[in-house]
Amino acid sequence: MARTLYVGNLPWATKAEELADAFSVHGEVLSSRVITDRATGRSRGFGFVEVRDEDADTMIAAMNGTELEGRVITVNEARPREEQR
Repeated sequence: MARTLYVGNLPWATKAEELADAFSVHGEVLSSRVITDRATGRSRGFGFVEVRDEDADTMIAAMNGTELEGRVITVNEARPREEQR
């Protein structure tokens, strides 16, 4: 099983590969993505990291509140996307 972690307050220049590298120290990263604005292509300052279920709690504890490229990031379990109206 896999779990998806939300990562907030990312530096604007962070790429998906850098996000995966930062988390892979604490367990296996299955995928990572940085969310971008559709119109401009610029980062929206948050992303998601998909990890093995058994690594998720360790990664949240290890990474939440840590500094990534000069910014303190927020890490928690991603909530399902709500229905769009």
